[in-house]
Amino acid sequence: MGHFERDPHTGYMTTGHEWNGITELNTPVPKAVWFFLTCAVLFAVGYWILMPTWPIGRTYTKGLLGDDVRHDVTQSVKQAALDRAVWSARIEKESFADIQKDPRLMEAVRETGRALFGDNCAACHGRAAQGGKGFPNLTTNSWLWGGTPDAIYETIRVGINSAHPESRTSQMPAFGKDGMLPRADIDKVAAFVRSLSHPGEKDLDPAKIAAGKDLFAANCAACHGEDAKGNPETGAPNLTDPFWIYGGSMQTIETTLWGGRQGHMPTWESRLSDLDRKILALYLVDLRKPDK
Repeated sequence: MGHFERDPHTGYMTTGHEWNGITELNTPVPKAVWFFLTCAVLFAVGYWILMPTWPIGRTYTKGLLGDDVRHDVTQSVKQAALDRAVWSARIEKESFADIQKDPRLMEAVRETGRALFGDNCAACHGRAAQGGKGFPNLTTNSWLWGGTPDAIYETIRVGINSAHPESRTSQMPAFGKDGMLPRADIDKVAAFVRSLSHPGEKDLDPAKIAAGKDLFAANCAACHGEDAKGNPETGAPNLTDPFWIYGGSMQTIETTLWGGRQGHMPTWESRLSDLDRKILALYLVDLRKPDK
């Protein structure tokens, strides 16, 4: 049995327990602990009385306040559906230009379009729509098939090289692999193409650029245009701006010329409604940076 005694330093009695000369004090529970425990109990009792709390068979106690979160959520969803019906009907029937002039409609476009893009497009184009290798940056003015709302809507609808019967179709030929141009000519065309978006680059051989210009006119201008600024009718990209889908380095350009490219974008006609595609087209146009 332990020996009880009063601790000379604190004045508290000991419990009689001792470990290696250290005795345990029998100190009372601090008043602050009792205070907060009392407050917690009172709060719990008050919550049980005022709010829905206890299950009773198939129902539960409703509480004096009659609060019902499920009912509140249901009403909020109904109201949101009513609000959506108003602006969505306007977006469905009004033209792209009229919608873009209406700040309130564009606010709905931005909110809804952000969610639609994140759920359906961000996996390839990135959350910020700035693309990556093989996937175009959608925040610029450089669009293969045109960057107007109507053109973007149609691209979303039918896709590119997709299974849709009206799909946009485009392919960069494999000039080297298919034997249309020898390796030396591939290097010359690559030098010329590189010079279009990087004029004055010191590492480029002027003689190669000049020879590549003639080869470009004979082999590439039919799709990309004599000025190399592309053709939205065929999906041929502008080669004079700094925006490249697969990269604009000499090595990458040579790889593209040698092996060709064929991008792919799925058709969204069966997955997204007309309204959703229209909202996405408007969202992407609004997302575009004016200086790009």
